[in-house]
Amino acid sequence: MAAADESAPAASRVVWVNGPIVVGAGPAGLSVAACLRARGVPCVVLDRADCIASLWQRRTYDRLRLHLPRHFCELPGMPFPDHYPEYPTKRQFVDYLNAYAERSGVQPRFNQAVTSARYDAAAGLWRVRAEDVSAVAAAEDAAATTEYIGRWLVVATGENAERIVPEFEGARDYAGPVSHVSEYKCGEAYRGKRVLVVGCGNSGMEVCLDLCDHNALPFMVVRDAVHVLPREMFGVATFSIAVLLLRFLPLWLVDAILVLLARLFLGDLDKLGIRRPPGGPLELKNARGRTPVLDIGALARIRSGHIQVVPGIKRFSRGGAVLVDGRRVAADAVILATGYHSNVPQWLKGSDFFTEEGYPRVPFPHGWKGESGLYSVGFTRRGLSGVSSDAVKVAQDIAVEWEKQTSTR
Repeated sequence: MAAADESAPAASRVVWVNGPIVVGAGPAGLSVAACLRARGVPCVVLDRADCIASLWQRRTYDRLRLHLPRHFCELPGMPFPDHYPEYPTKRQFVDYLNAYAERSGVQPRFNQAVTSARYDAAAGLWRVRAEDVSAVAAAEDAAATTEYIGRWLVVATGENAERIVPEFEGARDYAGPVSHVSEYKCGEAYRGKRVLVVGCGNSGMEVCLDLCDHNALPFMVVRDAVHVLPREMFGVATFSIAVLLLRFLPLWLVDAILVLLARLFLGDLDKLGIRRPPGGPLELKNARGRTPVLDIGALARIRSGHIQVVPGIKRFSRGGAVLVDGRRVAADAVILATGYHSNVPQWLKGSDFFTEEGYPRVPFPHGWKGESGLYSVGFTRRGLSGVSSDAVKVAQDIAVEWEKQTSTR
């Protein structure tokens, strides 16, 4: 076996993994681990958090629901309970994930923050180094690092691993609290306050709506053009309509129909300060990962004046912000609803399978398999349905190789 990376300190222990090493214990990691176990393939699942689906459990607001109907969000082999609503709540989805892991027998190793993963070509194996977060926090450095060695590596950390915090001129001059939407739970703490919400995606819109429900005064910063669609049309989920139309029509035509229907249902959003981008909603989702906003009531609050739409921020001042159009907005607090990004390039070394942005270079539907036993799950820009599709393909492919090896032995 080739020597480990000499630039890294020696691991305190080395673990041989008799099967794939799965990095990430969110829906993607749980799905592929469950599919592997169903095919008799053992695996080890590593996660830096102390629970499964830490994004859902620790970094989402209380009022969050699944944006799509539940049947589009089921993980392989287990439907949602019949008593669940069409759009399950955050708590219901977390309960579903816990039940899924228990039923599948998936037991992740928590507090394992992967710092590097590199393919050892001489040995034909993957070397994955992980720090024990709990040991590091206790300053027990001598027992903090483990090197996992195995034949296959499955990257399942997802598209939302790290929060995006943009830099603004004068940010240090601002006297009020600034937080990311990942820290927001509900609007009670902002009651009666003027809150500047930077971002107009699904999170930004819903946070503004939640702030209104708690008698706060939200100002929503709309920097870029964005597609806003009704969550349902004619009593049917908009996503269901899109899926049906794509069976018979090309994507560009489905996009045109969705935009036309959105205008009929929602009216002219330019009057509200919300511009539509030139590309269609599905085109932008597939090409750039820009998810269209599904309106659940925020537009009505904008029209009533309870949510004020403002353009981009030029710079911050002590009591608020100066906008690009020269206006000043006073704000008691700032919430950055600026999204998340993949962190794969930070720890996956020596491989060009992922781009600098952390997505597979090969486009959907073929971006789930790399070389030398490298796989990815949950980077399709197609939500939980894409996660399930990837998980099934990856598990099937690894199972074939696993059966060859075990039958040979």
